Amino acid sequence: MNFNITKPSEIEKESFNIIQNELAEMGKKVPEELLPTILRVIHTTADFEYADTICFSEDVITKAKNAIRHGAHIVTDTNMALSGINKKKLAEYGGEVHCFMADEDVALNAKELGVTRATVSMDKAAELDAPLIFAIGNAPTALIRINELIQEKKLDPVLIIGVPVGFVNVVEAKELILDGSTPYIVNRGRKGGSTVAAAICNSILYNI
Repeated sequence: MNFNITKPSEIEKESFNIIQNELAEMGKKVPEELLPTILRVIHTTADFEYADTICFSEDVITKAKNAIRHGAHIVTDTNMALSGINKKKLAEYGGEVHCFMADEDVALNAKELGVTRATVSMDKAAELDAPLIFAIGNAPTALIRINELIQEKKLDPVLIIGVPVGFVNVVEAKELILDGSTPYIVNRGRKGGSTVAAAICNSILYNI
């Protein structure tokens, strides 16, 4: 066996080429503006089903890029996604990435109220004074609370990335976001995860 490609940048480039070729062989046509996101998610998961299940609201990529250029912050529901999102790139535009799940006050409030930390984390995020992008890869309760805060007019996100993975309330929580008026990138069904949430964020950041 010959392993000729060893540099990380070359491996990624070749991986993207392979993915594009296989999508073409499958007869799947992805709009140009959505292609970087679809490629990066498939590259992260090796799962071509995402080409069919990720849903994008109208002009969402353009809206997301404009928001980032104007200093949008990203709020996520896991430290894994926090680690995976390119914070240096976001900081070039004045943005930051936040995850409040491990905060002591969040843990205490969640215990007192009998709700998940993800729910309380979204309440804390709503207090941030910045345009907000939510990247949810784990907790459907985060999406449910985001939707409630929007309905209560306590939150007006510029984008919701809704890709929690799992079996309980996952599909239903995603449908709440799909039925709303906030710009979204949502993966229908049970699949998703923190790495997918980070991949979607990075696909936008790397192509501004």
